Amino acid sequence: MLFYSDEKLAIFIDGSNLFATAKALNFDIDYGRLRRYFATKSRLLRANYYTALIEDAEYSPLRPLVDWLDYNGYTMVTKPTKEFTDAKGEKKIKGNMDMELAIDMMGMADHVDHMVLFSGDGDFRRLVEAIQRKGVRVSVVSSTKTRPSMIADELRRQADSFIEISDMSEEFGRGDHSDDIGHP
Repeated sequence: MLFYSDEKLAIFIDGSNLFATAKALNFDIDYGRLRRYFATKSRLLRANYYTALIEDAEYSPLRPLVDWLDYNGYTMVTKPTKEFTDAKGEKKIKGNMDMELAIDMMGMADHVDHMVLFSGDGDFRRLVEAIQRKGVRVSVVSSTKTRPSMIADELRRQADSFIEISDMSEEFGRGDHSDDIGHP
């Protein structure tokens, strides 16, 4: 991935997609190190994390991460999940954040030189194309090493660069980094 030290950068993390990718790879992300990594490469203006939250639950396993990110330099974009009953009568939970992420990326396009999208969702291909037409480079972080691949081929082809997340363990994977702080 190519960075320029004077470029303005914004990060957009599709939380549920990144969680599924990291889980499939058994890759534990240190979000403090992730943010610092990108901040050392360019002028990081914003790091946005998108996730839906279950409102009525007494305890959500996502809450400690969301709180930590909120206090440590990430802009949290959340909304409550919706519960519904499918055609088979089974209760399902829905919480798609694609629209919020797309609106924010389009809104930032006039203020940054480079965007990094953490998602493999093929629905973002047209969004990436629209951002590129505004003169912004878009890098996509996901994985081809899972079965099935976590990144849609059309999104990977559209991106200016593709970053295989499993190759980034030295940069922001959790491991034996005794000097690191800031992971929930």
